[in-house]
Amino acid sequence: MAKAINERELVLEILMEVTEHGQYSHNVLRDVLSKYQYLEKKERAFITRVTEGTLEHMIELDYILDVFSKVKVQKMKPVIRNILRSGVYQLKYMDTVPDSAVCNEAVKLAVKKGYAGLRGFVNGVLRNVARNLSQVQYPKDPAERMSVQYSIPMWILKLWLSEYGPQIVETMLSDFQKEKPLMIRSRLDQEDIRQEAEVLQKHLEAEGVQISSHPYLPYAFSISHYDHLGNLESFRKGMFSVQDVSSMLVCETAAPQEGDVVLDVCAAPGGKSVQIAEKLKGTGLVEARDLTGYKAGLIQEGMERAGLFNMRVVQMDARIEDAASVEKADIVIADLPCSGLGVLGKKTDLKYKITEEGVESLVKLQREILSVVKAYVKPGGTLVYSTCTVNPAENRDNVHWFLDQYPEFSLQDIRDRLCEELRRDVQEKGWIQLLPGIHKSDGFFLACFRKEDRTGVSKR
Repeated sequence: MAKAINERELVLEILMEVTEHGQYSHNVLRDVLSKYQYLEKKERAFITRVTEGTLEHMIELDYILDVFSKVKVQKMKPVIRNILRSGVYQLKYMDTVPDSAVCNEAVKLAVKKGYAGLRGFVNGVLRNVARNLSQVQYPKDPAERMSVQYSIPMWILKLWLSEYGPQIVETMLSDFQKEKPLMIRSRLDQEDIRQEAEVLQKHLEAEGVQISSHPYLPYAFSISHYDHLGNLESFRKGMFSVQDVSSMLVCETAAPQEGDVVLDVCAAPGGKSVQIAEKLKGTGLVEARDLTGYKAGLIQEGMERAGLFNMRVVQMDARIEDAASVEKADIVIADLPCSGLGVLGKKTDLKYKITEEGVESLVKLQREILSVVKAYVKPGGTLVYSTCTVNPAENRDNVHWFLDQYPEFSLQDIRDRLCEELRRDVQEKGWIQLLPGIHKSDGFFLACFRKEDRTGVSKR
């Protein structure tokens, strides 16, 4: 039976959902690939690359289109705009696709979508781009040039330039556009963690997976050259968990001890909860909480795959105080909702959705949750605050606000809990800002607080 839809049409459908209807690309892409499972691996790879690439480079693509088209991008019909965007992406970033094929397929798609009258426009613009792409001049102003070249909204760029300076910012932006391998970690509930890591490494290599160790932690690895995680026996058996190294560092700085009670208040997808439960080696209890049933289900799935019995999952709103938890936790993990500006390389459309007003609302939410969950920490216990952003207002400023508001907490010295390479970047002894391209991780922030022990006896 002939296919009723081709890969370029599916790309267009996804782009329309994301750019015109406000959907998140990773959700729409996942649903489309699930719906059209009959597509060949090559076709699925094409859909993924063109979709993600078009969104990642969208400001640059619009800039190029405005150079060559008399009708500016924002004046175009949405369908035509997205056909041209994906076409320019293929022309600029996909050498394996012939220019003629890009132009011809774009025209066919425009006609199929009811825009036969614009076939000449689509064809003319793309052929003009194909002939003259190398002649495009980017803005001379350094900030404008970076905004276009790396497709980063100007308000985000100005925020970063004021905090980090042009050299670091350009390093970060360049790193966002690099393809990254998947980060994993081996199990931590065995006596010899290094031996467990070696066993995992040999198992993955036997499955044809390319694996490399990470310099920050002995149980952290990056993997590539595999088709699907579910096809790996090592994954199905729970021999490893998918988790970025920055997330793993949260658990290292928390320094759990056997028998501890740990609350992870915004735990989905559950990587940190599982990691800590493993580090407790069957003792104590990790309670992983999140707001929705869907998120709780993700955590439950990871817990069951890891075969953990010292962990439970609870659906709960972190903004509402749970009286039964007051001063019951040795460790509280507060990895809170944030702008996600440290993981733009993985969430390609997030930078277009987040706004300055949205960030201000997130800072309020973070402070609201911290004000609630700090009550769960036992005297002498630990509160770890973390985000996957590189925005000072959500990170350093929140640390200083928290210390001012709650003097019973002080920063815990985390330098001896991190590898030597990271110790020099720890600020005020108790927090660190990881930057993409500067550090070997996502953009990430973590701070560790200790609650005053009224007895004068410290467990930690």
